[in-house]
Parts: sequence; structure tokens; C-alpha cells
Amino acid sequence: MLNADALTQLRQLKTEIKDNKTVFPGTVKATNGRFGFVALDEGRDLFLPPEEMQKVLPGDRVNVTEQVDDDGKRQGLVDELLDSSLSTFVGRYLIKGKGHFVVPETPGINRWIFIPPRERLNAEPDDFIYCSILRHPFKDGKGQAKILQVLGKAGQPGIERAFTLASHDLHDAWPDAVQAQADALDEPQIEAYMTGREDRTGRAYVTIDSPGTQDMDDAIIAEPNATGWLLSVAIADPTALIAPDSAAELEARARATAIYFPGEPRPMLPDTISTRLCSLLPGTRRLALVCDIQVNNDGSLGDYSFHLAVIRSHGKLSYELVTHVLEGRDDEETEALPDAVTNSLDQLHQAATALRKWRAEHALLSPERPEFRLRLDENRRIRLIEPAVQNEAHRLIEECMVAANRCAADFLSNQPQGLFIRHPGLRADRLDNVAKLLATYAPALAEQKHDPATAEGFRALMQASDRLAAEVPVKAILQRQLARAELSLQAGAHQGMGLPVYTTFTSPLRKFTDFHVHRLIKAALWQETATPLTEEQLHALQQAQTRARQAANSLENWLKCEFAKHLDDQPMAGTICRTIPAGFFVRLESNGLEGFVSCKYLNGKYSFDPVTLRLIHNKNGRIFQLEQAVTVTLDSVDDERKQIHFRLVEATPVTTTTA
Repeated sequence: MLNADALTQLRQLKTEIKDNKTVFPGTVKATNGRFGFVALDEGRDLFLPPEEMQKVLPGDRVNVTEQVDDDGKRQGLVDELLDSSLSTFVGRYLIKGKGHFVVPETPGINRWIFIPPRERLNAEPDDFIYCSILRHPFKDGKGQAKILQVLGKAGQPGIERAFTLASHDLHDAWPDAVQAQADALDEPQIEAYMTGREDRTGRAYVTIDSPGTQDMDDAIIAEPNATGWLLSVAIADPTALIAPDSAAELEARARATAIYFPGEPRPMLPDTISTRLCSLLPGTRRLALVCDIQVNNDGSLGDYSFHLAVIRSHGKLSYELVTHVLEGRDDEETEALPDAVTNSLDQLHQAATALRKWRAEHALLSPERPEFRLRLDENRRIRLIEPAVQNEAHRLIEECMVAANRCAADFLSNQPQGLFIRHPGLRADRLDNVAKLLATYAPALAEQKHDPATAEGFRALMQASDRLAAEVPVKAILQRQLARAELSLQAGAHQGMGLPVYTTFTSPLRKFTDFHVHRLIKAALWQETATPLTEEQLHALQQAQTRARQAANSLENWLKCEFAKHLDDQPMAGTICRTIPAGFFVRLESNGLEGFVSCKYLNGKYSFDPVTLRLIHNKNGRIFQLEQAVTVTLDSVDDERKQIHFRLVEATPVTTTTA
């Protein structure tokens, strides 16, 4: 037995070792295997062997020490847990012997986690469950979890949506305070808010949307004048009914956006507000924030002004019906429309055509790509995927909304408070590759020396690439190199649209950014209350938007994978839409499904060219590149990764043209 002096010396020795030990802070990065890495703050990754990964969870902040193993490889030892951001996850319930576990479906957690008896919520084997971490595994590698919600079993109607919501930490239910706030609103209260507003109920505003849309947040009208048209865009005004910083506003900010899941959307605001009291329903007096815009004959914008008004939509028109009117078709529906509405639609079409022509010449238009509509069956799975045709009515609405949003951005750029959408154009880390692309495959364009790092240079480059004939699809390659748009409190260019400044305010029932822009406009013009967003709140809002987009994509991919399992083995025409070193993705022409073709199923070896984004055969020079037509058949569906796999049948050979 050690005496007191020996114990004291031992403790001192341990303290000295700890004080002299070099530790590195970093963040745990998981892999598909049992091992992982720590992304050290100093900028390098350090390998974590399986026994160390058992102590941590993806995203953990840790201190590690570095050592060299018996094979001379550097690896990390987890010394201290600083913080753990992973609190909830989803998985399947498993009983093994006497042990009850959750098998996580969250990427990077490659272990079973024990669930104590009191935390099991009567779950059954193979149930999908939503869990929280009860005991972190840092001390001994043995974590514990508790079940928060039993989601249901695979195959149950709607399980895909419930699982997706839980896996992204989203919820359907409204907090009690939000529901109470919505329930307290009624039509008489709306009438009280109409006092002092402009009465525009006699003007022939109409909404143009899909037949099933209930949360209608824009109505439009256009009238000709001496220099073009007066375009009036009326936007639903939920900020009139929702008090600043109230429970409903805080929840809307947390949700950030409505999520249009197939079959059952997740709204940003309660239905009482979004589909009834604020929706611009036909024949109903509604509060609106109106932007009146002078659209000149050449499509440029003149003076604009904002107004608090009361409007009454003179019709809920579908895109198809409006297109029939614009094409001059005579049928019962078009003939039933009042003359004031048909006349306004004709003027709207003329104004929108001029607006689009101006944007094509002076800004940038988004490329039109085929869209598809998912039709679900009674089990909430895809029954049919059909093309969603983009017609003249869609383009009409797009131009009117873009014009109104440009006015809102211009107005806020001259105010002390703003909220903008900025787009930096090409990714900074891809500019060298773009320069090589142009020098090799578009020398005439390279000689013009457009600087894509500037808004003017990027716009000129993208406009010129529209008219380019080259050996490689330059425009498609450039579009694959674009950065993501970002929210900002400061005005700045939206290079993707070719505009000096941009924001949105035309969807306040669906997007919190638009809701907040309403607050800012009202604060500037009518001294209403608007609490400015902090940088931290802005970052959280951006993160919430990203999470919503990921959730929508995740659910759609899951449903498409289930649908793909029922495809027959017939050849299907498609187009290469993305390339990576391991293969390429193909989008089918008939239904828009995207699947992966792996290089390992192609004859020979291929190299990936990061400049042209092409896969090139090492010996015979065969090429696969963006926008190339291919024919494929279904190979398999990866249920774990939610990915469709195709096999190549044939491809249209790449032909060489002159730049």
C-alpha cells in the first residue's frame, strides 16, 4: 500500500503530465465506417481509431492529443469533451437478447445505443423512433438514449413524412401560445384594421396560382399609360394582424419558411392566418401592402410607391386559364371572366413581356428546366409523376413579382435597416478552373477579359455564354460552379440574377424573410414597430431555411426511391445533370427522376476533369459530360442512402464544334 507521501507525489506527477501535454481542440467528423476524424481548429484532420470514436458523437467539440501508432501513423486520443451539439436523432427499435437498443439512422452514428427500461415508451421492434441522448458515451464508450416519440413502422401511410420531420428536428404542432393567438383572430377584427387604408376594392385585382393553393399572398393588375403601364402588386399583410415579437412571429421566424412536402405542407403560419384571414380570397375584403410600379415601354422600371390598402380579388385564376385567355381561346371559363379582368390580363401580359425582355438584355434570367408534379395515392406514396408545364402565365407572375421585389430592395437600400438576398456568383475556389475553361474552350470569350469576380463581369460572361457554341457546354459548367445565395443585413449584388440589389417581400405568408421585409417597409414609411434582426438571428434564419430545404429534398428523395422500385426494365431516355469522379447523375426525361451511373459498371477506367467536369476514358477517350443524352435502365435502389442507381444502355457521342 502506498503511503501518504507516495500518493501525493503520484498526484503531482499526473498534474505535471497533464499540464505539459499538448492538446488540440477540434470537431469530430464521422465516416460510414467505425473510424472517424477530428477537424482540428488549426486546419488539419487527425485520424480517430474505432475505439476512440466509440467515446464521441458526430459534431462533438473535443480536445485530443496526438500520438504515433505501431505502424507509424498519426492518430488522435480523445482527452476531453468540450461540447456536444447532437441531442436528438432518429433510428429503429431493436431488441437483442435482454437488451433494448436504438439503431441510429443518423449518418455517422455507427453503433447501437442502449435504452433503459423507463425510457422505452412501449416501442416495438422495428418501430421508427425519435430519441434524445440520455448519457453521453465519453466516459466509457457506452451511451444511453431515451425515446421521445414512437413514429411508427415502415410501410405505414405517412411514415416517411413523420420520420423526415423528426430527423430534422422539426414539428407540426403549434405551441399553445401561437394557437391561442391565431384562435383569437376573426373577421370583425380584420375590419377594424381597415380603417385609414386606401380602398381599392373596386379595382380588378386577380390572383393567379395553382388550383389547390389556399395561402394566396399576391394579387395583380396592370393599366396602360402614356409611357408604358402602371403595374400594381398587392401582397397579403399578415404583419397587420400579428403583433411584433409575439408568439406567432417568433414561431414563424423559427420555422423560417413553409415546407411544401408532397401531399401535406408544413405551413409557417397557422391556417387561420395563412389560408383564411390573410389569404387574398376571391370576393373578400383583405388587408394588403401594395407596390405600384411604373413599367416603361422598354421594360425598365420607373417610379414606385408603397401603400397600405384594402383590396378585393376579382377572381382566383389558374395558370392554365390565364394562358387560355392570353392565347385567345374561347371556352366557357374564359368567356365567363369580366371584361375588366380580361383587359387587365392582356395589359399584364404586355408589361411582363417588356419586363422579361429588359431582364434578358440587362440582367440574367434563370434557366428554365422541366418541372414535375408528384401525385400521391391513399398511402401517401407516389402514384404518378407528371410534367408541370411552365406556361406564359407562370412567366407573367414571375416578372411581376421580380419587379415588385426589386422595388422593395431599392427602397430598403436607402434605409438604415434592411434585409437582402445577395449572391456572390461563382465560387471563389473555382475561378482558376473557370479561367482555364474559357482559355481552352472559349478563347474568343476569354479575350473579352470578363472578370467573373465582379457583378458586371459575371453578368457579361453569363450572357455571352448563352450564345456560345463550344466543344463543352460552357454555360452548364459555369452554373455548376455557382455559390449559394445568402441573407444579408447590408445591400449588395445578386449576381445570379444580374441585379445590383435584391430582396423578396411577395410571400409573407410562406417566408419569414418576406414577412420581416414588410415590417421594415412599414417602419420606414408609417413608423410601425420593427425590431431589427441581429447577425446571430440572421444566421439562425439562414440555417432554418437550409434545414427546411434539406427536409423537403429528403422526403421527396425517399418517395422517389420507393416509386423507382416499380419501374420496369425498359430503356429510359435521360440527360447527364451532374458529374463526379465516381460517375455521373442522370435526369430522366419522362418523370425527372435522378439516378447515379457508377464508373465501376463502365468498361475501362475514367479520369475526372475538374475544369470541364467531364469523365474521360483513359485509353479510348470516350467522354461523359453535362447535358449529354444517355439511355439507362434501373439497376437498384439504395434504401439506406435514398439513392437510385441506373445502368448505362447507350449514350449520344460527344461531337466537337467550334467556339
